[in-house]
Amino acid sequence: MTRVRVLFAMAGAAVAVGLWFAFTAPTDALQGEFSRIINIHVPSLWVAFLAFGVTALGSILWLIRKKPRWDRLASASAEIGVLFTAIGLFTGMVWGQAVWGRAWDWGDARLATTAVMFFVYLGYLALRRATPDQPARAQRSAVLGTIAFVQVPLVYFSVNLFRTLHQTQSIRPDGSTMPPEMLIAMLINVLTFTLLYVALMAARTEIAVVEEAAAPVASMAGEGISPPRLGEVEDV
Repeated sequence: MTRVRVLFAMAGAAVAVGLWFAFTAPTDALQGEFSRIINIHVPSLWVAFLAFGVTALGSILWLIRKKPRWDRLASASAEIGVLFTAIGLFTGMVWGQAVWGRAWDWGDARLATTAVMFFVYLGYLALRRATPDQPARAQRSAVLGTIAFVQVPLVYFSVNLFRTLHQTQSIRPDGSTMPPEMLIAMLINVLTFTLLYVALMAARTEIAVVEEAAAPVASMAGEGISPPRLGEVEDV
């Protein structure tokens, strides 16, 4: 637990630094203060992509090696990925309402593909909870966790593949369309959220180990108790 506390302390300090850069960076000329949402919106979705990538990696390694730690890794990362996808969707809706005049539009490729990704990984978590048998749960989850990752590049490149409400990528191979101060603030928050992801992963995987160790005890708790025989029951 000491390692987890250290990671959370580092993440907390990084969040403070990230917030300072977010509130001191210049704003967009057209969007005003609402442009600061980029310092939460983009890092959240970056962490979601990272988390689902780790889920896919853990799923593939489980299919190859059948080690419980890879299943734990995939499961923990998927939970965190769903959380940060929800944050990304919520901040995007707030931003959209302020800039576009509407919080949601199913005609926008980025919004639609992100929502589908969110619900698919919710389904992944539901599948895990609906499968009590551990080997079967790990097998089914690993297959879904591997296949589901195809959505990540689809979401990322959707703004280039389909021209809808979302603008194209701000950071490209030929440079960035953002002012340097805004770009630096956003990248610092990307690093901050990544450190927070690492801390959450460390905590969640430790909890998973404890849960797995307690599971056999819970299932065996009633094994030493047998119902009384009919002849042994005294009349009241």
